[in-house]
Amino acid sequence: MKRPLDLRALPLVSLAAMMAAAPALAQTNTSSLSHEVVLSDLDAPWDMAFLDDGTMFFTEKCDGLSVRMPDGTVNALLGVGDTEGYASSGEDLFCEGQAGMMGVAIDPAFEDNRRIYVYSTSNMSDPHTNRLMRFEVNEDLTDVSGRTDLVDDVPYKMEASDQPFGGPGAHNGGRVGFGPEGHLFLTTGDNHNPKVPQSPTMMGSKVLRLDTDGNAAEGNSPPEDFDQRTYTYGHRNVQGLVFHPGTGTPITAEHGPWHSDEITVLENGGNGGWDPRPNMAGRGDCPDGYCGYEPNQMEGMNRYERRAYMPMTDFETYPDAMPPIWTNNGWSQGISGAAILTGEAWGDWEGAMAVSYMGIGFGGTPVGQRIDVMELEENEDKISVFDGTEMTLPMESQRFRALETGPDGSLYVASEEGMIHKLTPN
Repeated sequence: MKRPLDLRALPLVSLAAMMAAAPALAQTNTSSLSHEVVLSDLDAPWDMAFLDDGTMFFTEKCDGLSVRMPDGTVNALLGVGDTEGYASSGEDLFCEGQAGMMGVAIDPAFEDNRRIYVYSTSNMSDPHTNRLMRFEVNEDLTDVSGRTDLVDDVPYKMEASDQPFGGPGAHNGGRVGFGPEGHLFLTTGDNHNPKVPQSPTMMGSKVLRLDTDGNAAEGNSPPEDFDQRTYTYGHRNVQGLVFHPGTGTPITAEHGPWHSDEITVLENGGNGGWDPRPNMAGRGDCPDGYCGYEPNQMEGMNRYERRAYMPMTDFETYPDAMPPIWTNNGWSQGISGAAILTGEAWGDWEGAMAVSYMGIGFGGTPVGQRIDVMELEENEDKISVFDGTEMTLPMESQRFRALETGPDGSLYVASEEGMIHKLTPN
């Protein structure tokens, strides 16, 4: 049984050495999988959410919100801008770079209130923002109405910067989900802005915990002077969000800076330890003031030296930062969606956490377009990864963006190539 590293107890050099020696994920499935393409020819599907009868809401980054009925019929509900064919239009919504229509979640009381929540980029204000919106879906699931903007102040990157991949719309976060206690969670990104992650008032680089009207959830306990909607802060770009099946504890998956994608068990009020400002802990000047990409600052560094120079979780500056339970063996490969596998058909994997990768290959890392399964363990009230396995896929690997477990127990997988796949354990 593999045990997690206590990352806070290790100096950076030792951490690098141990990561280099860490074993790769096993290659064996506990289940064989059947495969079906549920939808194709989509425009960058970003997220999915299910009703109990198998009805699937899904977003496409530059097109909008649609719903797939149990019989396979697709109704286009809310378009991004002037996208044709949608019942309603979000005139202020737009897509650019990594931005557009992202996360979607269904209200736990949907059968009574018909509410759905969508996170998207808007030009309603200047500078533009990312917004969490609430809509009501009509009875036959052909249209939405009653837009209410619950969160309208998540920062958006307006202009290109002197950074690799520094275009507008970078690092928005974007995952939306309901916790088991009925709280609404939203993840946000750092926008390549060095001031955002540790800011008490800028709502990027945060995980927000809200009620269904967009107010701070009762019980949030961020540090003094922080916006009370803040559940955790100091994140880089969280795009995976699940809740532990036993405790309900939120767990996130987060993109690393040319190294160290992270899975982190969140602590109310906790700091993720991401702080890409220059002239901290020996850092020099950085392009555009943002130290988030080491090769642009320090030529000739290997990935271990880069990790020491710009740590994903900076324990030297923030010794009480939340420690990740998985760091992808020190690689950054575009970790993206996450889901909890449910149902006895998954065998030993029932209750495990599946995470997907887009396989970006930053900094010369191996291409990693894959799905990993992380078996979780509770020990002394702490959650850890005790075993990780790369899922053997019955289809070609793609740039996987999102995972969601359907009410039938199948794992639904959205890819940048415009498909939503269905994986069912046999």
